[in-house]
Amino acid sequence: MWIDSHCHLDAREFDADRAAVVARARAAGVLQIVIPAVETANFDAVRHLAQQHDFVYALGIHPMYVMRAGEQDLALLAEALEQHHGDPRLVAVGEIGLDFFMAGLDAERQLHFYREQLKLARRFELPVILHVRRSADQLLAGLRRIGVRGGIAHAFNGSAQQAAAFVELGFKLGFGGTLSFDRSLQIRRLAAELPDEALVLETDAPDIPPHWLYKTAEQRAAGAIARNEPAELPRIAQSLAELRGWTQVQTAAVTSANVRAALPRLLRLA
Repeated sequence: MWIDSHCHLDAREFDADRAAVVARARAAGVLQIVIPAVETANFDAVRHLAQQHDFVYALGIHPMYVMRAGEQDLALLAEALEQHHGDPRLVAVGEIGLDFFMAGLDAERQLHFYREQLKLARRFELPVILHVRRSADQLLAGLRRIGVRGGIAHAFNGSAQQAAAFVELGFKLGFGGTLSFDRSLQIRRLAAELPDEALVLETDAPDIPPHWLYKTAEQRAAGAIARNEPAELPRIAQSLAELRGWTQVQTAAVTSANVRAALPRLLRLA
């Protein structure tokens, strides 16, 4: 069994064929999907999709959405976590974090929302799903200041030292389609060298397409579609298996066990 530890199944890119996307995932052996929210407006959508398809979800405010969020959104998040805390499908606070790559995002505002959401994760005793983009050190500083119950550093792309620091704090590191590109030297090196228990797999669908789905900016401008989907996970996993000398069965077993360790409520649904 494969677990896709990060998939935005509620994204509009799936509106036309979401049921078929889920069917293809199951046919490929992807039997569990973690669906993180990105803002309060899609809290209900991710929860309903998880219930409808027997998946799991997380609630949080993504750093790229904090510019249009306010203190009332943090209050709504707290209310939602309180209301659904007994739901075993609610497995984390996320997607939260920091993005210091995208232009036009207020760093201090991101930091405020990140810290406040860490406090909520600690209050409700939930792990977190972190967005990490040129922000690993600042994220680590927040975690050391406001300790939480571990979680997943999604789409990890930091250094070996930063990876070790996340692992020391009880986090797993998410790897996806980027693994399939030969030029992704640092990410592939980390995936090959990190301890077994540090690794989880994800698609981040519809984003981060693997090399066989990738389209250049010119191709996309001409109308080509590079949509990723959870059914691609086993093929993405083959890149990890080759890097570590694992079989596909071993890769599925190790990475699925690691997701369950990072998000313990999954064990209630086993």
